[in-house]
Amino acid sequence: MFQIPYETRLSECGSKHLALYQALRDGIVSGLLEPGTRLPSTRQLAGLYRLSRGSVSLAYEMLAAEGYVRTGIGQGTFVAGRPGSLPPAAPALQGASRVPGEAQTEAGAEAASRPPKLELSAWGERVNRAAGKLIGRYADPPGFAGVSFVPRGMGEKGFPWMEWKAAVSAQWRKLGPGADNRWTTEGSERLRRVIAERLGRERGIRCSADDVVITGGSMQAIAIVSQLLLEAGRTAVVEDPGYPGIGFAVHGTGAALEPAGVDEEGIVPQDWRADLLFVTPTRQFPTGAVLRLERRLALLDWASRRESWIVEDDYDSDFRWGGRPIEPLKSLDREGRVVYVGSFSRTMRSEIRIGYVVLPPALREPFVRAKRLYDPYPEGIAEQNALAEWIESGGFDRHLRRMRRICHKLQMRLRLGLEGPLAALFETVPSDAGLALFAYWRGDEADYRRLRERSRERGAFWQDGSRYRMADGPARPSALFGFAHLEEEEIAAGIERIRQAAVELKLIPHGDHGDQGGSNHA
Repeated sequence: MFQIPYETRLSECGSKHLALYQALRDGIVSGLLEPGTRLPSTRQLAGLYRLSRGSVSLAYEMLAAEGYVRTGIGQGTFVAGRPGSLPPAAPALQGASRVPGEAQTEAGAEAASRPPKLELSAWGERVNRAAGKLIGRYADPPGFAGVSFVPRGMGEKGFPWMEWKAAVSAQWRKLGPGADNRWTTEGSERLRRVIAERLGRERGIRCSADDVVITGGSMQAIAIVSQLLLEAGRTAVVEDPGYPGIGFAVHGTGAALEPAGVDEEGIVPQDWRADLLFVTPTRQFPTGAVLRLERRLALLDWASRRESWIVEDDYDSDFRWGGRPIEPLKSLDREGRVVYVGSFSRTMRSEIRIGYVVLPPALREPFVRAKRLYDPYPEGIAEQNALAEWIESGGFDRHLRRMRRICHKLQMRLRLGLEGPLAALFETVPSDAGLALFAYWRGDEADYRRLRERSRERGAFWQDGSRYRMADGPARPSALFGFAHLEEEEIAAGIERIRQAAVELKLIPHGDHGDQGGSNHA
């Protein structure tokens, strides 16, 4: 009797012709239906499983199209292959059903139960290892429902979604339904021109639209530059502490990673034997330290002498409330050795993956060619044009002014707590910009761990500063407190829960609320 797992497949997919196709395919691949076997006619198979002949014909056509069966006019339908040969392999056997009486050798059964052996390339292995270390770095503890100071941008409240949706919709209407091959991997020419003009006006960077490439956030730019300039046998210098994504990109290339110390004035220049330096001079990540002019000039001198390159990650200089943003390293570059990376994901929303890179002449064409491998055409061209329109119309600047006022108030509220009730516990790094505050722990590491765990139990949680370490070995405990996604009341509640936890652990005296006046040097 002709037996295939039709009913099982029908219960899984609900489509009669698709269930018949899958059942026949399973029988062929398992060897139940051997090569050369003649299959029932459409009339016979339809009667056997109470199907229409059309459903059977469609299933046979699908099998023939994929090479499982062969047909001949007036001859019938046969399983592909010569009698006695191996059955054709299926493209995917997940969920394939066994049927009663199916013959299969013990070795074959064991092989079918084993997952396929995966041998990644050296690059794949490096990326896989590095990515595994990043998983869960920025998440709250499972089930946590309290006040989380883990940085997560501006949260839901700050972005004018309706205004943005209207701008994007207008651009889609302009694009129309037809395909448009004018767009290249560099991105919207209009947005690149707007960015170049804005950087020249507000950041002192002299560049043109041709120097700017739009990327899917800043991380794509960092990854591509790393792949262009690094490989096994080369060295990259990274700030310690610093942005883990940069370490991820360096490890992926196989290059050596050299951590560089950071103090209250940013990275400490050395005469590194290295090919590439990653730096956040306008606001060091995560400490918030500002690199003074002498050190910026020292970095440029190092790059010139060593014939090396510098990647400047200017990740959140737009959120500054202490006057004009600090002059970027790129504006001082006279030899074309600085790659300037920026992003709109922090000023807008992280879901809006629009970043950019300003490239020196020597790197411009290699970068574009490398990006073309990943993005032959730009992603989100309607969003890119909408952003250009929003900037030119003044909407983006109105949004920034509003968010600067809000974030400044939130930062001051957090600072009052850290430098008031928690002043005996944390030493806050001065900062007049950004969406988070960095603080060093004043006590020993054991007390820091105890307080972090007790605070979590009480409903307050912060990002452990060790997440940003680039070097192995002991280091002073530290913490990063994000605030832009919170309300003032939530910040106050979180600080109070940390204070109560500290009192319970006898790390501060009972009833010590500190100097509620705080320190106003933002």
